[in-house]
Amino acid sequence: MEPIYEIIFDKLVYSCIFEMQRGTEEYYPDHFLGFQLAGETQAFHDNDTTIIKENTVVLVKRNQLIRTIKYPSKSGNYKFIAITLDSKTLQRYAFENKIKIKEGYQGKQKLFFEPNEFLHSYFISLAPYINKTKEATPRLAELKIREAIEILLDNNPDLKYVLFDFAKPHLIDLEEFMNNNFMFNTSVESFAKLTGRSVSGFKRDFARVFNSPPQQWLKERRLEEAYYLIKYKRKKPADFYLDLGFENLSHFYYSFKQKFGETTTEVQYSKP
Repeated sequence: MEPIYEIIFDKLVYSCIFEMQRGTEEYYPDHFLGFQLAGETQAFHDNDTTIIKENTVVLVKRNQLIRTIKYPSKSGNYKFIAITLDSKTLQRYAFENKIKIKEGYQGKQKLFFEPNEFLHSYFISLAPYINKTKEATPRLAELKIREAIEILLDNNPDLKYVLFDFAKPHLIDLEEFMNNNFMFNTSVESFAKLTGRSVSGFKRDFARVFNSPPQQWLKERRLEEAYYLIKYKRKKPADFYLDLGFENLSHFYYSFKQKFGETTTEVQYSKP
């Protein structure tokens, strides 16, 4: 069966698949609140992995690079609902409720899990819109988003430091960030935003740090990692080329031979 992806209303997306599916790299400029209705999501982010299990609610902070693998449940279904908490809505909510924060969230955790009776019930209340038994008017859609914000804050007041932090990403260490995230096949524009830079500033700083343009460095870095995995971990390219940001296996083989002068097989079976 074909995957089902539906935009129920402007900021609510429902997805349903029936077999394991590998997602592409996604850049999330806004927070989003999700509920794993069925199946399981394996999320790779910031050099870490998180498993989102069935009946789990997850709040994902904005400005994230995430790659997913979606696994259907034993019954054969994968279902996930995601509602975007965009900056415009959050800023209006903060203004109306006189919420001001002097500093952003200081914790290191990237994904927040808040399984809670109220949150669970909230997502169940969206079922009529998903099943098309009720139409989501713009007014109703806005109310449902505001309800999500209310429930989150009631469940954990400290989340205000996450939701209402409207500061742009601060300038972070470019070398450390790129070495932790080179495997994400995303745009230079996204990398620039994530490191707190304009595109021109990112390219300028990148050339200074790495003495190379971003795309060239990314390709070289991914090939070097591939060499290590093949030579010392004895892994097959088919098992990891997507994980390193390569879109096409035949192109990977060509690029590998061009850089190292040997095929992957020759490297794998040569003496250390």
